[in-house]
Amino acid sequence: MHLGLFGKFRVAKGSKTPDVVGLVRMRMQSSRATIDLAGPTDCSIGTLDDRAKILKRLGPDPLDKKADSQLAIDRMGKSKQAIGAVLLDQKVLCGVGNVYRAEALFVCGIHPSRLGLALSHAELQILWDTVVAMLRQGVQDNRIITVGPEHLSQTKGRRFRRGEATFVYHRDRCLRCATPIQTVELAGRPCYFCPTCQQR
Repeated sequence: MHLGLFGKFRVAKGSKTPDVVGLVRMRMQSSRATIDLAGPTDCSIGTLDDRAKILKRLGPDPLDKKADSQLAIDRMGKSKQAIGAVLLDQKVLCGVGNVYRAEALFVCGIHPSRLGLALSHAELQILWDTVVAMLRQGVQDNRIITVGPEHLSQTKGRRFRRGEATFVYHRDRCLRCATPIQTVELAGRPCYFCPTCQQR
């Protein structure tokens, strides 16, 4: 399955069967819990061979503690594409998405149009480490927040508007230096960046 921007697992603990809410594509139930999958981009049934073929064509997963970070770094560093496009290539590494690509590149001070092969090993290692940290924090928080608490007028459990919890993504001005944010189209999606903090 691929959750995309819309898919979500809903977990109801206990043996009582909850009502179906919305379009549920899959329901798993035991005496301890019911898990509904709603709104995935793709959900299909396949064989173990089908699963193995899919996994074989994917790059390392930053959320996997056993991921081969060197493989991802090598693939990024050999690419003649812009690093902002490389980060969305699932054959290079998995799961980065548009928000995390913009935010990780910003935090690392890397312009999204720089070619992968133009980045040093140290820059690529820092980029990998930043992606890993951001994705793991996102899983822990169950939402995307890439800025520190000092940048948020946070009330526990409060929902943030787009751009309120990020440095550059969906912002008009850079949170760090107030320069107007620009975008560049990479891998078919706009990548937000600060031309002052992320120089070529």
